[in-house]
Amino acid sequence: MFLIEFLVVLACILIGARIGGIGLGIMGGFGLAILTFVFGLQPTSPPIDVMLMIMAVVAAAACMQAAGGLDYLVHLAEKLLRKQPRYINFMAPLVTYVFTMLAGTGHVAYSVLPIIAEVSRRTGIRPERPMSVAVIASQFAIVVSPISAATVAMVGVVEPAGITLGDILMVTIPCTFIGLAVAAFAVGYMGADLSNDAEYQRRMQDPEYRTLIEGTAEANASEYVPTKDAKFSVGMFLLGSLLVVILGAIPSLRPVFEIGGNEVRLGMAHAIEIVMLTVASITVLVCKPNQDKVSRGSVFHAGMRAIIAIFGIAWLGDTLFNGHMGMLKEAVQGLVETAPWAFAFALFGFSVMVNSQGATTAVLMPLGLALGIEPAYLVAMFVAVNGYFFIPNYGPIIAAIDFDVTGTTKIGKYIFNHSFMMPGMVAMIVSLVFGFVFAGMFL
Repeated sequence: MFLIEFLVVLACILIGARIGGIGLGIMGGFGLAILTFVFGLQPTSPPIDVMLMIMAVVAAAACMQAAGGLDYLVHLAEKLLRKQPRYINFMAPLVTYVFTMLAGTGHVAYSVLPIIAEVSRRTGIRPERPMSVAVIASQFAIVVSPISAATVAMVGVVEPAGITLGDILMVTIPCTFIGLAVAAFAVGYMGADLSNDAEYQRRMQDPEYRTLIEGTAEANASEYVPTKDAKFSVGMFLLGSLLVVILGAIPSLRPVFEIGGNEVRLGMAHAIEIVMLTVASITVLVCKPNQDKVSRGSVFHAGMRAIIAIFGIAWLGDTLFNGHMGMLKEAVQGLVETAPWAFAFALFGFSVMVNSQGATTAVLMPLGLALGIEPAYLVAMFVAVNGYFFIPNYGPIIAAIDFDVTGTTKIGKYIFNHSFMMPGMVAMIVSLVFGFVFAGMFL
């Protein structure tokens, strides 16, 4: 039964990807109807916090774009990248890596994805290259973030064996950094340049599409003169992003509330939403951008498509795997008992199915320890919980596809041949190899 239901999910992803636009979202809802009314699976809760975080970030970014901020930001980035434009393949993942490491969530990548897409396109670089590895970096950095749910869970598992948070980070930081560096180098050879990309050139034959593309880059680097509103909107947006990182890195700055006799600290999801909506409101009050222009901008449209897609597809996948969680746990346990070396594959496969590094760590790491796997080996394999990219239904993946208006960042004809597979697998394999190397050196 699980196999049939899994095929339903894959079919919905395939058809939704072919439809384009909001296709992923609406086909996710269609698949959910089949799982619920035909197979009798109880729907889980939709990913509300993820959707609201995207909405808040998109609101801030759209207001900045309407105030001229995106043009100014791209202008600055173009000046920086004009001499060595291929550096964006390395700089983009470095930015998302650091953001996630400090904020504890990969969803902070939403704020920089539209900038990466725009800078790449305007400098003639295939956006698929930096976009894909930047998203992978935003996932892998979860295991180097001291405040992420996955890392906190990992500390709880291996600390009794004498392995501290510092020990974990001594392994995960260098191994993921090397893995992502190799992936960033590899994506430089991914696909054709924009000038030779058949799909992009076909789209440029559409007068309306060409007007949209060329209209966003009318002024070249030497003629463009930024306005005060453009500079202010960029400053506000960067300040908001910095505040998100600081609030994630220093939890004590977030307020604590008493709920039911217990003290509960403001979560990062709500913190991101509050900060970015505040940035949007200040931008509107000071810069007074045309509100129609806000909602007509490319950032707003791409963000709304991503929200609808996540609403349907993520809800569909979560419902499927939650309905078979007991069976999946038993299958993983049997695999580890017969072949302990395969535990990294179990971590990877389980993370693909449950779409959560924290849940994968909490479920499988104690099992690995109970089965006699050395704690140092568990740390070496910690990066394997980042299997999100294998099935392209993760929020930043969908958002990256929508933000890339050239169409180079995409889900392939056979679903699994998507833009994120190659950099993800390269980074995963290299990180695992060096994970064992550094675990042997430090643990």
